Amino acid sequence: MPFPVHKFKVRVYYEDTDAGGIVYYANYLKFLERARTEWLRSFGIEQHSLLEQSVGFVVKRVEMDNIAAARFDDLLQVNTQIIELKRASMLFQQQITNSNNLSLVSAKIRVACVDLQKMKPIAIPAFIVGEISSVI
Repeated sequence: MPFPVHKFKVRVYYEDTDAGGIVYYANYLKFLERARTEWLRSFGIEQHSLLEQSVGFVVKRVEMDNIAAARFDDLLQVNTQIIELKRASMLFQQQITNSNNLSLVSAKIRVACVDLQKMKPIAIPAFIVGEISSVI
């Protein structure tokens, strides 16, 4: 059974755009990051509490296709779904669409769980795996 899709809305601000009024490509990565943070929060998991335990998620790999441009003041939706859950990493499929449901960005992002003191991979904490597994 597939993991459910988490939906997160984000408004394009002037600071997100380039001189032509379209979203600068690197800012899509920020929108994707915010959506993954809110995805975690939807499980009651706050990253600051993970940091206190020296646990963090770091981006290991990004595959991103820019399909169409977003513009200043657009309201976007970021859809986030896990497509692979491993012992120490997760692979996310994320898509950014505009208010007309036009696909703007498609990305696959692998994040690894690490011990922030040692900067070494560790198993995703059991309570996180349990929360994620409870929705499938």
